[in-house]
Amino acid sequence: MAIQWDDSIALSSTQRAVRSEVRDLCAEFDAAYWREKDREGEYPYDFVETLAEAGWLGTLVPEEYGGKGYGTEETVVLMNEIARSGAGFSGAQTVHAAIYNSAPLVRYASEEMKEDLLPRVANGEAWIQCFSLTEPETGSDSTAMTTEAVREGEEYVINGEKLWTSRLDVSDYLVLAARTTPKNDVGKKTRGVSLFLVDIAAGIEDGSIEYEEIEKTVSGVVHSFRVTYDDLRLPSKNLIGEEDRGFYHVLDGLNEERLVIAAECIGLGELAIEKGVSYANDREVFGRSIGQNQAIQHPLAAAFARVQAAKQLTYDAATRTDDDRKDVGARANMAKYLAAEAAYEAADAAVQTHGGRGVAREYDVERYFREARLTRLVPITQELVLNYIGENVLELPRSY
Repeated sequence: MAIQWDDSIALSSTQRAVRSEVRDLCAEFDAAYWREKDREGEYPYDFVETLAEAGWLGTLVPEEYGGKGYGTEETVVLMNEIARSGAGFSGAQTVHAAIYNSAPLVRYASEEMKEDLLPRVANGEAWIQCFSLTEPETGSDSTAMTTEAVREGEEYVINGEKLWTSRLDVSDYLVLAARTTPKNDVGKKTRGVSLFLVDIAAGIEDGSIEYEEIEKTVSGVVHSFRVTYDDLRLPSKNLIGEEDRGFYHVLDGLNEERLVIAAECIGLGELAIEKGVSYANDREVFGRSIGQNQAIQHPLAAAFARVQAAKQLTYDAATRTDDDRKDVGARANMAKYLAAEAAYEAADAAVQTHGGRGVAREYDVERYFREARLTRLVPITQELVLNYIGENVLELPRSY
């Protein structure tokens, strides 16, 4: 039984159209579909291809390049709906990067690169599913990366190792971050990093890209890899934007993407609550529905309130991305924090409502719980979000 609270948020006519179309597309893929994909650790090609054929991988690609030309307000609705449909956070992540890795290309790539690649992204022919950023020894401190891109004539030669490069196995291209100027030679640690477009197949074929899958217990439909770049040679035209300013290119769209992550968390939370409520209404113990018991009602009700609060903040913030950058950053980070916490509480309540069946795959809520726990770690930990709020909103001393 669905909880009919869709109209709790005032949507534009375009947002409503996005929701309607995406909801219809996602209806083809039920809970059993996602349960099986998670169990087998299989990437949902048919789901992604369905969205690609409808042009949704080109959500952020301008219309002049064949894309939909949408912005944050529409993308928040898109990804919220995907997660809520039954796909959950992991299902949303199967297309998230394909949509958002086009953003630096749209803003900073050469016209030649845009004309060649963006139309193919928009029609689903080319998938850019990977962003190769994190390294084994740096974690969240991305500016400490040691992967190097050394200019040799009309080429860059890249050497280094990356961790948690996801969807490498289902992508045609990746966006790679590497140091073009050593950290010790720049005035600010955020300088000296550049972005590159990499043809994955070409690098694997010549042996300059080697990879190993990371075994993990969550998000089985999205595979993650440790990747080694060994004298990978890229033409200088593969540079995205300005040399040494790649980190700023990444930061430019970070707040908007964080709002979309929050929307995915909210969709997962809504999904978990609907499952919990449905089970609470149907399950009878001691001759009565367990939903009559306050011990069941209260956690679900509290979770619902938290999810709705996070949703209000997220959708409101999505309409205000042209405000002062500091204000946008504050809203985006608070939305991500609250949405992840709300999703976790919702998934936990759903599992508890199911009792012993909460850990059985066939009821799905154990998957939601695993995914909800992940949202508190990616793409930024809750602790780092609080650091940001403490320093930038409350004006407390920098803590790291």
